[in-house]
Amino acid sequence: MSNADATQSLTERVTDRDTLYRIGLYVVMYGLAIAFFVPYWRMFQLSVTPMSVLSQGGFHWIPPEVTLAVWQRYLVDEPIIYQWAFNTLTIASITTAIVLLVDSMIAFSITRLDWPGQGLILGVIMASFMIPGYVNIIPLYTLINDLGLMNSYWAIILPFAAGPLGVFLLVQFFRDIPEELEEAARLDGFSSLRIYARIILPLSTPILTALGLFVFIWSWNQFLWPLIVLNDDALYTLPVGVVTLRDVNALAPNVIMTSLALASLPLFIIFLLFQDKLISSVQMQAGTG
Repeated sequence: MSNADATQSLTERVTDRDTLYRIGLYVVMYGLAIAFFVPYWRMFQLSVTPMSVLSQGGFHWIPPEVTLAVWQRYLVDEPIIYQWAFNTLTIASITTAIVLLVDSMIAFSITRLDWPGQGLILGVIMASFMIPGYVNIIPLYTLINDLGLMNSYWAIILPFAAGPLGVFLLVQFFRDIPEELEEAARLDGFSSLRIYARIILPLSTPILTALGLFVFIWSWNQFLWPLIVLNDDALYTLPVGVVTLRDVNALAPNVIMTSLALASLPLFIIFLLFQDKLISSVQMQAGTG
């Protein structure tokens, strides 16, 4: 075999191996995407399947009959659901704004100001990652009750006005901002507050956007804490409210799935609108970690 034939044979083998690798990669990736998509499809599929079909048993990827009766019941016959959606949007928006403000100020003070105990405070904040969330429920409940905030928006917002994850991400990001910018600003007479507002925050727009999206989604999905501190139907959030609508039909799969779909549908819309920013934020967090 000549050198040219040997080179061509080697190239073909490499090409075939690369092709097989790509095919295997696509199969795995599309398989995972389908596996993640199936539960959501099942949720929407069951929500439009009438009970006459569900009672017959069997499994259907596409229901033989479709009904929007349960959706109509929730969206038309129960107008309070729009109040719950407004409550959830308000709470999630205010929580996101407060978390961004508080976390960024804490991170700025740790990375850009000089005061004793910075390392200790950062260590305590990082150590709070190790405390399970349910441990705080009873102390938080007694505190909110003593402050007279039960059954109000602030009972849900204030306990989560700052978080260790946000502080950690912002500290890592602020440390990478060149100190020369801050020194030049101080020579121009900028105060610390002005440096924070006019230099640090504008340069941190990508990480603040990423953190804001994650906080908003987390706040929207809250269920246990709002269920504990809210007793007035008019103040319920959407995830809590739709569960209370499962009255005598609580065991009907289409009723349960419709309530779940209604609670998650706004987040689907948010994901479709901001999917590029969410993906870039995940990549940014991976790089920061």
